[in-house]
Amino acid sequence: MSPVRALLLLLAAPLALGAAKPRLVPDVSQSEIEIQYSFTGAELLLFGAILYPGGRTPTEHADIAVVVKGPVQPLVVREKQKVAGIWMNVEAARFRSAPGFYAVASSRPLSKLIDERTAAIYELGLENLSLSPGGGKSPEVQRRFEAGLVDLMRRQQLYMEDPTGVRITDHVLYRGRIAIPARVPVGDYTAETFLIKDGRVIAGAQREIRIGKTGFERDVAAAADRWSFTYGVAAVALSLLLGWGGSLVFRKG
Repeated sequence: MSPVRALLLLLAAPLALGAAKPRLVPDVSQSEIEIQYSFTGAELLLFGAILYPGGRTPTEHADIAVVVKGPVQPLVVREKQKVAGIWMNVEAARFRSAPGFYAVASSRPLSKLIDERTAAIYELGLENLSLSPGGGKSPEVQRRFEAGLVDLMRRQQLYMEDPTGVRITDHVLYRGRIAIPARVPVGDYTAETFLIKDGRVIAGAQREIRIGKTGFERDVAAAADRWSFTYGVAAVALSLLLGWGGSLVFRKG
């Protein structure tokens, strides 16, 4: 074989290997979710296809995990303890960039799909979230506050895992469902899809989702943001007025 031919084959090898990898074609049922006064939650469908080189149908099984997360925001977690018979905030920890919502669904439990290192790299699973702690705490105390934050968000249905929430048909088509609770924060979200085989992520894709308020709720939120002092005074005045009106009603009764 001539040196030139050998060089061309060597340069073409990475391209051939890249072309041999499967590719994900994802989509979401809603790229925008509007929150109105009657909003009680929604169900987001993440679906798509796995495209294999040459259009072949694989004979070996691969798994899918889908993740919806966002928006990133600073959070403060306070720990209460009983002091002299009274529950008080005695310690607090700050997280610089914790997601306000995180949900992962997979075709099988994540512990059976990937190892801990891979799960940490792709932030797959609640125990692998990158919460960016503010520092100043010992590792043991920090882990306690991280566990407390995850537990709190989980009880509010803002953090969740579904180990059987993805269905794969004929090794090619997939669909996963993510429940969006009524109290979900507004902002920009990402919907990520991961193709997993033999413990490795072999393909990934992402779509953007926007969750925002509409109608009267949007106007109130905008007013609170632009004229916070006036909004606060108006809210206090309205509360006093309603309280006064209620007292008159009960007094007449």
